[in-house]
Amino acid sequence: MSKLGKFFKGGGSSKSRAAPSPQEALARLRETEEMLGKKQEYLENRIQRELTLAKKHGTSNKRAALQALKRKKRFEKQLTQIDGTLSTIEFQREALENSHTNTEVLRNMGFAAKAMKTVHENIDLNKIDDLMQEISEQQDIAQEISEAFSQRVGFGDDFDEDELMAELEELEQEELNKKMTNIHLPNVPSSSLPAQPARQPGMSSTAHRSRAASSRRTNEDDDDIKHLTAWAT
Repeated sequence: MSKLGKFFKGGGSSKSRAAPSPQEALARLRETEEMLGKKQEYLENRIQRELTLAKKHGTSNKRAALQALKRKKRFEKQLTQIDGTLSTIEFQREALENSHTNTEVLRNMGFAAKAMKTVHENIDLNKIDDLMQEISEQQDIAQEISEAFSQRVGFGDDFDEDELMAELEELEQEELNKKMTNIHLPNVPSSSLPAQPARQPGMSSTAHRSRAASSRRTNEDDDDIKHLTAWAT
C-alpha cells in the first residue's frame, strides 16, 4: 500500500464519521482554490525576482546567476503543478455543484408530486363533470336573460303607419298655409288701365307691334296677380 493510501486511510474510524454535506464540501473546495491562488501569486513573484537576480549578476557572477535560474525553474515547476491542481479542483467543484443542484431539483419535484397526489385524492372526477355541466347550464340561462332584455318591448305603440303618414301630411300642409298667409303681396290697382291710344298715321308697323306686345304682357301680369291673391285668401 502506498504512503498516499496509508495517509488517507490512516485517519482511523473514518467509517464512523458522517459524510460531509454538499455545502460543506463546496466550501472546502473554495477555500482550497483560494489558498492555491495565493500560492500561485507568490510563485509568480518569486520567479520574477529570480529572473531579475540572474540578469543582475549576468557575466559578473555566473555562479549566482545560475543558482537564480535553478530556483526559477523549480518555482515554475511548482506553478505548473498548482495550475493542474486548480483545474482538477475546479472541475470537481463544478461537478459537485451540478450534483447538488440536480439533487435539490429532484427533491423539490418529489415534493411537488406528493402535493399533487394529495390534491388529486380530494378531487372526484364525477363531481367535476357535474360542475362543468352546471356551469354550462347557467351560461345558457344567462344568455337567454340577456337576449330577453335586448328584445324590443312594445308598450301600446302598435299604430297604423298609413294613418300616421296622413296626419303628418296634414300638419305639413297647415304649416305651409300659415307661411303663405304671412306673405305680403302688392295691392292690385283698382283703376282700369288707360285705353290704348289710336295708331298714329306716321307710326311704323314695328312700333305698333311693340306697343301691342307690351300691353299684352301687362294684362298677363295683372291676371297672375289676381289669381295669386284669390288663392291666398
